[in-house]
Amino acid sequence: MSGHSEPGADPKAEPKVIVIAHRGASGLRPEHTLLSYELAIEQGADFIEPDLVPTKDGVLVARHENNITETTDVASHPEFASRRTTKTIDGETMTGWFTEDFTLAELKTLRAKERLPQLRPGNTAYDGQAEIPTLDEVIALAKRRSKALGRTIGIYPETKHPSYFASIGLPLEQRLVDTLKAAGWDRADAPVFIQSFEVDNLKKLKTMTHIRLIQLMSKDGGPADHAQPSYAAMATPEGLKQVATYAYGIGPELTMIAPWTGDPTDLIVDAHAAGLRLHPWTFRAENFFLMPRYRTGADPKAHGELEAEIRYFIGLGVDGFFTDYPAIGVAARETNSAPVR
Repeated sequence: MSGHSEPGADPKAEPKVIVIAHRGASGLRPEHTLLSYELAIEQGADFIEPDLVPTKDGVLVARHENNITETTDVASHPEFASRRTTKTIDGETMTGWFTEDFTLAELKTLRAKERLPQLRPGNTAYDGQAEIPTLDEVIALAKRRSKALGRTIGIYPETKHPSYFASIGLPLEQRLVDTLKAAGWDRADAPVFIQSFEVDNLKKLKTMTHIRLIQLMSKDGGPADHAQPSYAAMATPEGLKQVATYAYGIGPELTMIAPWTGDPTDLIVDAHAAGLRLHPWTFRAENFFLMPRYRTGADPKAHGELEAEIRYFIGLGVDGFFTDYPAIGVAARETNSAPVR
């Protein structure tokens, strides 16, 4: 383990508002591929985000879900046809192929594909070009490009379905902490955030590492581990004070800060009062995802005014944000004034 932090890794040296490349530059390349992460770095992202799930042999890999039916060509591999199965994960029943049923060597024979071809048809040109990357490969990329560019590129991993994976004998926490320690990252000033929608695994991680932790929140529902009754309860002033006992910040869904209609909520003020940072998700350029006032026309896949939407949220006081389009995020941050609309 390194005895010092990476150059520039001091949180005080990070930009006032950080740009987090959501699954890489996933608006322009198939998500969670080195193609996507590399483009995000080229576009100026401060952090690249790998969602983490384990293989059958316990290796952490970057996939948004352990169900890889929509993000790989697994369905076209006859040798894996018998692996198709139905599982219930966090209360949701789904059928497909799952990373925990494949060794890393087997997963490496698959190729990634665009998850949203109807909204991002241009990305399908890259189908079949990229493997499923391991966490080690994502870290190596971040370190290699940090050295080449002379600026620190951090990683922002998410532990996916941690209580589910613990229940099948593939807990994520120790594997993640050990990998980060091997990279020299076990300090609060390391260029890393660990995020989760669950609560108890963040509390466990708090006892295992000094890395900054982020409690993710959705506008609906609650944590899959049932550690709290709802995200809405966690987003109250009292709930946020509890979150602050184990987390550095929160990652709320955008509409928890600014609903599509009406005035912004008090979440930013309340979270800052509790000493928490806010990194909301997810800023996407397509009309389908934008707030109504930033859309241009009726075509759901056409791009609207994403830069203006991000500038609006920066003006409200967020400390960072997840975006599928890092170049637009960087441009929005570099704009000094946030327009009021």
